[in-house]
Amino acid sequence: PATFILLHAQGKASKRRTSHIHSRCTTFPNKSMNVAGPIRSRPLPLSADGKDTGTSVGSSSSNDVDMYLDVPSFELSLDEFEEYALARLKVLRKIEEMKTRNLPPETFRTQLDASIKANLTSTQQKHKTKLDVASHFILRAAYCRTEDLRRWFLAQECRLFRHRLENLSRSSSTNNSGLREFLANNDFDLDPVSREEKERLSDKLQKVPGGPTSPGEFINTQYYRVPFVQALELVSRRECYVEKGQAYVPLARIVSIVAAKFRVALSKSLALAAGVFGQVAHDEASRIGPLLKSMNSQYTGPGAPNAVMGTDGENALTAATVDALADQSMPLCMQQLHQGLKRDHKLKHQGRLQFGLFLKGAGMSLEEHTLFFQREFTRIMTSEQFNKSYSYSIRHMHGKEGKRASYTPYNCMKIIFGNPPQSGVEHHGCPYKHFDDQNLSALLTKLKIGSVADRDVIMSHKKDGNFQLACAKHFEVSHPSATSVDGVNLDGVGNHPNAWFSASVSYHNAKNGGGASSSSIELKQGQGVAMAM
Repeated sequence: PATFILLHAQGKASKRRTSHIHSRCTTFPNKSMNVAGPIRSRPLPLSADGKDTGTSVGSSSSNDVDMYLDVPSFELSLDEFEEYALARLKVLRKIEEMKTRNLPPETFRTQLDASIKANLTSTQQKHKTKLDVASHFILRAAYCRTEDLRRWFLAQECRLFRHRLENLSRSSSTNNSGLREFLANNDFDLDPVSREEKERLSDKLQKVPGGPTSPGEFINTQYYRVPFVQALELVSRRECYVEKGQAYVPLARIVSIVAAKFRVALSKSLALAAGVFGQVAHDEASRIGPLLKSMNSQYTGPGAPNAVMGTDGENALTAATVDALADQSMPLCMQQLHQGLKRDHKLKHQGRLQFGLFLKGAGMSLEEHTLFFQREFTRIMTSEQFNKSYSYSIRHMHGKEGKRASYTPYNCMKIIFGNPPQSGVEHHGCPYKHFDDQNLSALLTKLKIGSVADRDVIMSHKKDGNFQLACAKHFEVSHPSATSVDGVNLDGVGNHPNAWFSASVSYHNAKNGGGASSSSIELKQGQGVAMAM
């Protein structure tokens, strides 16, 4: 039988959410409850009082690279459970956002290092290890539920793992001592090339592009022999020598092979976890189940819920200003909802949720939210009908009714993979995903988004299924040179409508001389037009 990890809640839950979660190793036969997949059952060492001793799991003490093969065993409060997961989620979404923007490799590394330092780093090594390991396993459990979630999590985690492994290789001394230590700690069985064989192949090995550039460097470089099918990435880039079905790989390029094995192991774990997530979530329905189910929709963008503020410190997004800000700074999905509301004077349920939570996340208060919707809806109904049928749901969004939860705005993934709108009746969803090519092209032309060439690029992304790239391109052509404007935070653009909106407002403030750092706008009396200060 295989060994599995079950994130099992211990202790009693309380309304103040101060109960403790104990992640422990549990062994089950195949088809048993599992939220992480096959692992080695060696728990993270604990002290006598049950606290983390600081020993790194699956990685050497000199680096932060972890294969996540070992069972974490420590206590987390429910608040820590959510806090750790959201910290890692910020890093993974940052990776996705940078890939969407096609940043140069050096810029990608610099910004990712900064995100890791801001979210997954602690001054104490034992807490740093606990944060990293716990957050990975929590998100692994949360993202195993569907094929789309598994694919997204696998892609971002593999990029994060590879980044850390490349950093380890670069930061090691000339003999890659850190990488050697990592390989030894994780039981990688690599076949080293003997000195005699290395000398026999010296001419061919030194001709490999990007290899050792001098005889001295070649002598000090350790080569390994692996089946070429395990080095297909290197073979495709002609970065290794192949002979008789074996690839000869220098130690510095072992990163590619290790990353491939990490991907296979994580993919298998996610697939195994998917089959039993429902049972685990049901058993923990009162505590961690809801957290896991909602994790992928949590908002981690900048400045929520008060992303746009006025110069007097009050919320600038009001019923009086929303029309101007919709035309200036809302992404296409929210513009379509706004226009649908103005035209039909109503929105269907999914549209009210998507647009309402966006407005809430952008800083619109409950009172202004109600006033804005009431102003439109009462053009086709009485105030009594509106209050009876719609005001409750608005209060519920703001946490004033029902279980009084404060709901977060939808991110792009939730919108893209949500229920598609009925044509001509509903206005929710992602235009890049749910509009056909003809309608989207006509809409982009009508709105005069960029040049013909720019619109062709957007349509190309749409046809390739890269809907978030299309949205990011829309922002790029609508906000020229945004990357060079001080104070404009582009994190999350193309990943979250609220991040798009916040960055756009900051951009226009800065361009009009108001400075983007405060994200402040002033309203000209009688015009309802947002102007920078």
